[in-house]
Amino acid sequence: MQGTSARAGNWSRLQLAAEWLTDLVFPPLCWCCGRVDVRSCVDCLRALQAAPLQVTARRADKLDMESATGPHVGLLQSAVQALKYEGYKELAEPLAERLINALRWLDWSFDIILPIPLHSERLRERGYNQAELLADRVAVELGLFCATDCVARVRNTEQQAQLRGAERRSNVKGAFEVVTDVAGLRILLVDDVVTSGETLNECASELRKHGAAAVYGIAVSKGGQS
Repeated sequence: MQGTSARAGNWSRLQLAAEWLTDLVFPPLCWCCGRVDVRSCVDCLRALQAAPLQVTARRADKLDMESATGPHVGLLQSAVQALKYEGYKELAEPLAERLINALRWLDWSFDIILPIPLHSERLRERGYNQAELLADRVAVELGLFCATDCVARVRNTEQQAQLRGAERRSNVKGAFEVVTDVAGLRILLVDDVVTSGETLNECASELRKHGAAAVYGIAVSKGGQS
């Protein structure tokens, strides 16, 4: 037992030493201003938290309503991209707070919260689903269930941001499969960014085929269509 404890202690010290060396060679940088030795500097975090809501809402085909907390530009764009592509998972908290405040203003009525799922290959590459991080925090704050296993992404689609117009619709066509009973439920879909809205709409279409009573969609930011 003592030998096991000693080995565990040595391994822990080795991990700490490896992390120290990594930070020494590749010091952390602020996700926004690039300040060295801090992942999120006080000024940038305060600026993000103070960024005003610019809530948009519209009806969108299979969605009862679609909304976002602001345009995909500037500080908000930097935060969303850092969360999504650069591993700054701590940004899920302030970005989820924007979603929570927007939802309180919108006053929609829904039963469960569902993050847009990643394909298993993309999830292995990234290590986490940024939409799930956001949805989890929203669900806790609103006292609702976050249904992470309700829908599966069955096709590893290309990134929508790299496509144009009709390519976006064909890219996500048939990408989702409902795997649990959703009949009669009012569902809120959560994503990080929405542009054409095709991803939210395709997921909503599948949910409606399986009897969902209503489907809403919300994202942190809204990008311009091209």
